[in-house]
Amino acid sequence: MPLPDDLKRLPGLTVDNAEEPVFAEPWQAQAFAMTVKLNEQGLFTWTEWAEVFGAEIAAAGPGDSAENYYSHWLAALEKIVEAKGALSRDERLERKDAWERAANATPHGQPIELGAELKGQPH
Repeated sequence: MPLPDDLKRLPGLTVDNAEEPVFAEPWQAQAFAMTVKLNEQGLFTWTEWAEVFGAEIAAAGPGDSAENYYSHWLAALEKIVEAKGALSRDERLERKDAWERAANATPHGQPIELGAELKGQPH
């Protein structure tokens, strides 16, 4: 997925020779893709995104590790989605808890499936 010109200017965004982003973990790619998709759907502009994401990076301070880049990305995504009213704080926390429960119920190396923690339990 070639990057929009605005995203190419993000400090700390690692890209390969084809100017595509490089991710260390699958969740980073998913957070990135969600951000791009929400922008394409008009939820926020890249200028708005840069303000929220920049604030996350700035709050971490100059001694922050580059390894935290996508943790800040995810925090910014959560904030902007809530600020724009696409998801309430309670809805976000419910989904986060559901994913955590599913992850804890999923054997290592298997895909995480929402509802996995409920399988085999009486209704």
